[in-house]
Amino acid sequence: MNFLNLLLRGISFIPTLVSAIETMFASKSGVEKKDAAMSFLENALQMSDAVTQREIVDPEHFRDGVSRIIDGVVECMNASAWAKEKGQIAVASKQ
Repeated sequence: MNFLNLLLRGISFIPTLVSAIETMFASKSGVEKKDAAMSFLENALQMSDAVTQREIVDPEHFRDGVSRIIDGVVECMNASAWAKEKGQIAVASKQ
């Protein structure tokens, strides 16, 4: 599959992933939840294959970008009516 298509599909899945991780890891810290989300996404996007095939030429910047997307999704979800129903989610940035 074209890497760009895989990336876009992975990004579209992030809100569902964040919600599921919040449910499964409710008692864990935000950093632990974010680590779980990052690990899942790296596997789902087949990052090691993409790096090997040179579709990702700067893995650190790529991970940083994915990390920011996760933070943005969490921020949007916490600012929505969804958060009021479920309680705010606590996936936190490592910064």
